[in-house]
Amino acid sequence: MEDVTFWHWWILAIVLIIFEVFAPGAIFLWLGVAASVVGVILMLLPSVSWEWQLLIFSIISVLSIVLWRKYLNDHPTETDQPRLNRRGEQYVGRTFTLDEAMTNGMGKIRVDDTTWKVSGEDCAGGTKVKVTGVDGVLLTVECLDT
Repeated sequence: MEDVTFWHWWILAIVLIIFEVFAPGAIFLWLGVAASVVGVILMLLPSVSWEWQLLIFSIISVLSIVLWRKYLNDHPTETDQPRLNRRGEQYVGRTFTLDEAMTNGMGKIRVDDTTWKVSGEDCAGGTKVKVTGVDGVLLTVECLDT
């Protein structure tokens, strides 16, 4: 371990970044960045012991991952389809017809080729309802016809 040079850290950085290509998630990327930074430090200060090298690598790795996660939370990725994987949210604001009467606050509507459970005030079958929210797989509705 005494013979670790900056080249070793740069090779580790390249290997970690290649891992990122096959297992995306931005973890290996930041480990690779940390390894390259340690390589630069070791190139400038070749007398740094391996213990300090590992400590610097650990600190930079954790710090860079935490800062990246914070940046992503503060600046979410913009998309043209923000509800793509939240199917129920796509129906909020739309109007449908009850398949069967809502009793005890529960009923069903048909959306395209799928039946959805709905909750809201009791209404007769065939009543028009508007979707106002989503709770898991349950759509919240309000009756439009009374």
